[in-house]
Amino acid sequence: MSIHLTEGLLSGERVRLGARPADKQQAIAEAAQLLVASGCVDAAYADSMVRREAVANTFLGHGVAIPHGLGEDRHLVRRNGIAILQVPAGVEWNPGQRAHLVVAIAAQSDAHIAILRRLTRLIQDEATLARLASTDDATALIAALDDPPAAADAGRAAEAVDLAETVEWTVGYPAGLHARPASRWVEAARAHAARMQVRHGHEVADAKNLLALLQLGARAGDRLHISAEGRDAAAALARFRAVIDSLTAQEKADAALAAQRAAQPKAAGWTPPDAPVCIAGIGASPGLAIGVVHRLAADEAPIPDHPVALSEGGTRLHEALCATRQQLEALADDTARRLGAADAAIFKAHGEPLNDTDLITLTCQLMVEGHGVAWSWNAAVERLAAKLSALGNAVLAGRAADLRDVGRRVLANIDPSLVRDALGSLPQHCVLLAADLSPSDTATLDTTKVIGLATAQGGPTSHTAILARTLGLPALVGAGAALLDVGDGTPAIVDGGSGRLYLDPSPAALDSARASIAEQAATRAREAEGRRQPALTTDGHAIDIGANINLPEQAATALEQGAEGVGLMRTEFLFLERARTPSEDEQFAIYVAMAEAIGGRPLIVRALDIGGDKQVAHLDLPHEDNPFLGVRGARLLLRRADLLEPQLRALYRAAKAGAALKIMFPMITSVPEIQRLRAICERIRIELAAPIVPLGIMIEVPAAAIEADALARHADFFSIGTNDLTQYTLAIDRQNPELAAEADSLHPAVLRLIRMTVDGAARHGRWVGVCGGLAGDPFGAALLAGLGVQELSMTPREIAAVKSRLRGSRFDALKGLAEQALACETAAEVRALDRSAA
Repeated sequence: MSIHLTEGLLSGERVRLGARPADKQQAIAEAAQLLVASGCVDAAYADSMVRREAVANTFLGHGVAIPHGLGEDRHLVRRNGIAILQVPAGVEWNPGQRAHLVVAIAAQSDAHIAILRRLTRLIQDEATLARLASTDDATALIAALDDPPAAADAGRAAEAVDLAETVEWTVGYPAGLHARPASRWVEAARAHAARMQVRHGHEVADAKNLLALLQLGARAGDRLHISAEGRDAAAALARFRAVIDSLTAQEKADAALAAQRAAQPKAAGWTPPDAPVCIAGIGASPGLAIGVVHRLAADEAPIPDHPVALSEGGTRLHEALCATRQQLEALADDTARRLGAADAAIFKAHGEPLNDTDLITLTCQLMVEGHGVAWSWNAAVERLAAKLSALGNAVLAGRAADLRDVGRRVLANIDPSLVRDALGSLPQHCVLLAADLSPSDTATLDTTKVIGLATAQGGPTSHTAILARTLGLPALVGAGAALLDVGDGTPAIVDGGSGRLYLDPSPAALDSARASIAEQAATRAREAEGRRQPALTTDGHAIDIGANINLPEQAATALEQGAEGVGLMRTEFLFLERARTPSEDEQFAIYVAMAEAIGGRPLIVRALDIGGDKQVAHLDLPHEDNPFLGVRGARLLLRRADLLEPQLRALYRAAKAGAALKIMFPMITSVPEIQRLRAICERIRIELAAPIVPLGIMIEVPAAAIEADALARHADFFSIGTNDLTQYTLAIDRQNPELAAEADSLHPAVLRLIRMTVDGAARHGRWVGVCGGLAGDPFGAALLAGLGVQELSMTPREIAAVKSRLRGSRFDALKGLAEQALACETAAEVRALDRSAA
């Protein structure tokens, strides 16, 4: 037999005939063992295959399943290979689906695309599949996968005609067009009435047919022609193109993460001393916790139907949608600053249903029929969500969950009485189990009762995972329906690192877990031990440590974590979290409350920083094609006296009332800007007979860093925003997840601009702080201190680790470390200094 497609990928030793697995999990385990035994994969790849099933359906149809590992675990593949488990009697894969051929795939690149292509061809030949499901000849299975496409397929060339509207697209997915992105293509195409197709050379596929798309065998770098015709074809094609482009970032991120994990030493996690019953999911938030299971019941209370006039209902719906958009924008902005742009993008996508014309139209139709606005909105959401859920696709089911959650947010804004406390009665030390948790649910968790989370649905970038990491709760996601069968009160150990929930653990397992928890706690305690002490190096150099917070109610937590003041109060949240501009009196009350909450400690208030990634609908700002390079920060303030002057009056009134505050202006790029702002401040100060307040500026663009010497003549202090400084220095949009790994604030160019800023400020006796993300990274903080930065401000939860790093260092050593970093050529070389200094 000639060897074609499967040479090196499939051999007789990786074919098992007549298998009789008890269930799907055992079938995966047996198929994975064939790959392990032949040296294709590490043993841990089997677990990755199981976890893949929790987030994606690998059943192709007609009795064929293709289990394979998660993209992020590609580093566990030693060499490309496939294995075939033949199950003549079949094994239930999903309800109503039986697999007779389980084709396990291990591929480091896009080698499995060829296998998928051949399998999708075989699926159309039911007679051959039936024969292969019961054959006792392993070579027949090998030959079936090895057989090259029939020559008759070449005849399709004459039929390969593009539709009226056409675009050319190059596959940018490192693993090619495989099942996961293809399912999203189908979802996007089915959203439009227009006919859509994808052509790869002489092969043509219906964009609404998953199997047809997989048959294209499109690999990274292949050119595809995507076309459409019919109603709104051009618009449909543009939206489809936007969707498939947007997937590139995640596919590349998966590949990059796999490469990164392959290069990292394997961390030793907790392993129970025996074998307790275990439900495996995906690790979402690291840590170990022991508690009792509490299942979150679904909220099925009916929505009352109170009809109102259509004009009134339409107004209430519009206002609720606007308010919800503002809340989601604020959440996305805050998430970007705490966790990064890639995570924040999830919250931005979460708000897309608010722009869905079908959803809004259906709501209005129901109101016309005589129903109330809340009832109509809820009914419209449920109808569309049910359609998505009924498609049986994990991705679409996730979209349905998003739709329901944003629907609940809108309901709360339509009628606050509809807000229900689903988490009001939780037992102590509970591991919360749920099908999924919405951002609203997770954000309101009582962490004095909830010690861990586990969800049946979701992925490591789900809302649950994001907020669990923020809250410091061990969490696993994507554990499957079996999770919801666990009884309330069941003792459990949740391991958020490995993604496992251990049920009814033995005394030995509990003792082992407690020892591991104690060890983790000791590490955190060592860091937290000095959190309330000054960040004083071993040779006596002090660095001031502040917190980045938005509201007075966040101050207590910041002080408890060791903050010595507020290094950045972001006042834009006063505007983002409401549907109107706050008055001067409202702002004054908040600034006074903040000063009181921190007990007279230093308070740096940043003037309104709007524009770029922060847009406020009720301010009616003009549309800009590139808002990051447009009217934002100080540029906006100098153009909008109606925004600047009430805020300055409120701040100076607070200073007159005793608040020890400083005012800082964002996005300064030139001396004239700070001169104009100082003049306005002085005029208002004199009008109010207020005390002199230090006026500082943000250093966020290279121009300001380069001109630091000149700016320091006019500013009382500097605060460097390393996130924006990195963005503008490297010309990388910090909201672009595809480039997130490259937007590294430890890039030598960024570090050299920070040194220039420090040197320029020193010539005029000015101090320099950093309130960007780099300040909260212990290694980054060490470098900044070595560069001469005198104040660091960060998210409160980062303070203990930063102080611990600084308190364990000599200042002269930090200066030496900074000099080494400045001499590096890449960010990777700078990061390597952390390992050598450890």
